[in-house]
Amino acid sequence: MVMRVRGMVMGGGREFVVTAFFTALLVASILLLPSLLLTGTRLSSGTKNRPFLAASAKGAPPVSFAYLISASSGDASRAARLLAALYHPANSYLLHLDLEAPAEEHRRLAELVSGHAVYARAGNVWIVGKPNLVTYRGATMLSTTLHAVALLLRLRRRWDWFVNLSASDYPLVTQDDLMEAFSGLPRDLNFIHHTNHLGWKIKKRARPVVLDTALYESGTSELIRPANLTTNLRKVPTAFNLFTGSAWTMLSRSFAEYVTMGWDNLPRTLLLYHANIISSPEFYFQTVACNSRRFRNATVNHDLRFVRWDNPPKQHPLHLTSRDLRRMVLSGAPFARKFREGDPVLDRIDREILRRRGPGQFSYGGWCSEGEVALCSNPQEPGRTGPVKPGAGSRRLKALMSKTLSARNFRRQQCR
Repeated sequence: MVMRVRGMVMGGGREFVVTAFFTALLVASILLLPSLLLTGTRLSSGTKNRPFLAASAKGAPPVSFAYLISASSGDASRAARLLAALYHPANSYLLHLDLEAPAEEHRRLAELVSGHAVYARAGNVWIVGKPNLVTYRGATMLSTTLHAVALLLRLRRRWDWFVNLSASDYPLVTQDDLMEAFSGLPRDLNFIHHTNHLGWKIKKRARPVVLDTALYESGTSELIRPANLTTNLRKVPTAFNLFTGSAWTMLSRSFAEYVTMGWDNLPRTLLLYHANIISSPEFYFQTVACNSRRFRNATVNHDLRFVRWDNPPKQHPLHLTSRDLRRMVLSGAPFARKFREGDPVLDRIDREILRRRGPGQFSYGGWCSEGEVALCSNPQEPGRTGPVKPGAGSRRLKALMSKTLSARNFRRQQCR
């Protein structure tokens, strides 16, 4: 279930019913029913009151992105802030606040998001109306991501790459920067950090058999090891090569369709295996991509995130602060994680990189040159020079892409 954000709080929206008066209209309505269910009010309202839709026909951005923003209890405010920092009318956005968050927080997220009239006018922001119960390091983290991929595909909007983010992440480039930098890349590239050198993960994560209680118990989120399996560890698989890496990725639309449909059964087979593996999001997409003949040669060994770790690395990365800002910028990465809620470095990123004038305003771009809601409501206003206005972030990201995709690095670091 997905709720479309309108100009009011979720849950009380008006339903539209297609009524057939004649046989011919009845047949037509049956044929068109899937489209009506997927697009909601957008079809009934037309495009004359939605300038973003009209603008896309004249000068659509070169590429677009579909974002999943995952949040847990206490994350409503920063999920809404991240959405505003990432926003562009050509993209698609799906927010998932997990089931452990209280009902009041779900209502608060809906209110924060629906408070922006721009979202409703563009019709490209959704909140998962029936959220999943998520267990940290469990298979439900992976199933939630796959759920989001399937929903974003079903919405039938144009997008080229899927990006999964948590509410503790933040962008280091504007969306115009990202669109410009990716406009010259092959659309089938997947950015997945991966390696088959499992090291300590063989014993600690690959071989133990675990159960995620959120898969089969209502209201219970826990990762357990069955008593009869604690000493009987399974063997490392031989039917496929196991890969691991970062849980944060950027997936091409073609790969997203592949893991959703699984037409050669590889994604389904691997999903069944990963249902009982610890931290399955750090294994699944890597293993699918590198065992697929079609996608193994289109996988870039980079997750496009700036992350700072302890030495030696611990379970969680370090929280980023203003002391890390220079390194974030020099990395060229389009995203960074993790940040504490309300950390002053986020305000600096807003001012110095995204050119946002406040938490309720949008990042600089061709559709929103001044970053103010009043001026972002119509990209057809005089003075707009085009759909994309890249800046320094695009140059930094292009430099990173040039290095990562060079003949020296691309093939040598791929699926090995």
